Amino acid sequence: MQTPESVKINLEKLKTLFPNFVTEAKDPNGQLVQVFDFELFRQELSEQLVDGQQERYQINWPGKRESLLLANSPIFKTMRPLKDRSINFDSTKNLFIEGDNLDALKLLQETYLGKVKLIYIDPPYNTGSDLIYDDDFSIANDDYLKQSSQKDDIGGRLIANTESNGRFHSDWLSMIYPRIKLAKNLLANDGLIFISIDDGEVHNLRKVCDEIFGEQNFIANIVWQKKTSPDARMAISAAHDHILLYAKNAELMSLSYLPIDEERRKSFSNPDSDPRGDWASVDLTGQTGRAPKSQFYSIKTPSGLEMPPPEGRCWALAESTFLELQRDNRIWFGANGSNRPRLKKFISESEGIRPWTWWDNKSVGHNQESSQELKNLFDGNLVFDNPKPTRLIQRIVHLATNAKSEDIVLDFFAGSATTAHAVMAQNALDGGNRKFILVQLDQEIQKGTNEFKADSVAYKLGYKTISCLSIDRIVRAGKLFNANLGDHSVDTGFRVLKVDSSNLTDVYYNPDAVSQDLLSDQADNVKAGRTPEDLLFQVLLDWGVDLSLPIHEEIIQGRAVYLVDQNALAACFDSNGGVDEEFVKELAKKQPLRVVFRDAGFKSDSVKINVEQIFKLVSPSTEVKCI
Repeated sequence: MQTPESVKINLEKLKTLFPNFVTEAKDPNGQLVQVFDFELFRQELSEQLVDGQQERYQINWPGKRESLLLANSPIFKTMRPLKDRSINFDSTKNLFIEGDNLDALKLLQETYLGKVKLIYIDPPYNTGSDLIYDDDFSIANDDYLKQSSQKDDIGGRLIANTESNGRFHSDWLSMIYPRIKLAKNLLANDGLIFISIDDGEVHNLRKVCDEIFGEQNFIANIVWQKKTSPDARMAISAAHDHILLYAKNAELMSLSYLPIDEERRKSFSNPDSDPRGDWASVDLTGQTGRAPKSQFYSIKTPSGLEMPPPEGRCWALAESTFLELQRDNRIWFGANGSNRPRLKKFISESEGIRPWTWWDNKSVGHNQESSQELKNLFDGNLVFDNPKPTRLIQRIVHLATNAKSEDIVLDFFAGSATTAHAVMAQNALDGGNRKFILVQLDQEIQKGTNEFKADSVAYKLGYKTISCLSIDRIVRAGKLFNANLGDHSVDTGFRVLKVDSSNLTDVYYNPDAVSQDLLSDQADNVKAGRTPEDLLFQVLLDWGVDLSLPIHEEIIQGRAVYLVDQNALAACFDSNGGVDEEFVKELAKKQPLRVVFRDAGFKSDSVKINVEQIFKLVSPSTEVKCI
């Protein structure tokens, strides 16, 4: 028999009486536990100021410094193309990245720094049952993690963050902080980030984003009505989620207008048969405040009445402006010509309506709609829990991007890939050329041991990972657009890239122990099994070249050469010593901006030495690199 743990019992009693003094801290073994802040509690019981640690306004939690270090730590990884899982690999501008989003965000820093117009993410909510990323897994020893039950046999990267865990809030914050910090770097100066979250962590997420983006760049907390009716099992049923909106720079950001919906259109009419079409009238008075004298005057109505502004108010326009609008038949005095004047606003001249922070489910969809939408795509099977409705994300895409630009939309918690669906839908609607980049962890779906109700359905259908589901969602949605659009083309393809270890071999040795055998072993520093395409994409990442640029293979003097966007980059990964000076001269005639060779490909050391000289003569602006 084990006696009760008095400390835990007392802590629970204190939590009930004084919940504001319960926090999270590390114990002597370095483990995060719930503790009671006795120092702050002393102040609660004292009428005098109690000495303590220096205070400052900030959000803090055990593990914050580690999460900051994690964001800044370099990785030695790459992205490998998976052409057999891609759609329209050679022509598409869209990317799907399979792997840890923290790694993916780090790998994208060079290529997409300041280039992403919109980020939308729907991270795991901290509900006590949802899974979150455990980043300790990426740096700790696998065997130790398995022995200590922190990692399963298939290398699971997600853990259930239950409320009984002393790290309940800290784990979630340590997961989200480095990812948002890295994501900010990718945003364009006029870029925006929308983040879905529930009541459980919205207060902490707001503080994290205030710290990363700056309070001045907070734009809105949008409330989305996600349900259609209350849950009878709950005392008060949650009907909403939050969508936090931040700008990279609030002074540079802009949002599009929303189209006028059918309900709003009913308020427009044309009682005076104006040739400019239907209109709605708006009030022409304003508060006096600091109004100039030019806004205090009497107006003569068509019926002959003299009408001063209402008591305590003024006219919203100077008299000269008003008379000009009256001459243009933009002032309405009512059918009898005796009413207070109002300004006519024509629907044909309207840019639309400004969004507000309440998004009802009639306008942007709800949970039931999104589930049904997914079932329709997957032949009646619900293969993902709690997907977001396409209409919700499509509104975000419409507001934050421009149809006339090739704006990049990034979602690094792809899940059911609603964001890709929404980007294609908006492009189909307005003829835009937006591009998406989605990132999803290749978390395995396990029968009977998973955390998602829909996983068992997906498992029976043969899906092995969440990323496989994401990819198939994009494929199925793309087929709908291809079938319905006719001549109007929408890019429904995507390149699949997988986060993997570097293509180059890792060399760890004591300098004093270097032998000729070791040097000969490293003559070819490319790992076995890595293809020329693998090497090409690592070079693209290293050089910061757009990963969606068109690539074609050309044979020059019997050797395969990859040409990226015609002359953005040329690459020859011949490893059999076939690269001679004649080949280099022929390649230099194409005048690529960059060229890369494989060390093992040169016919001799003299050819390798002469490569730069040849390019200086034939194509002096070309940057030369060897791997």
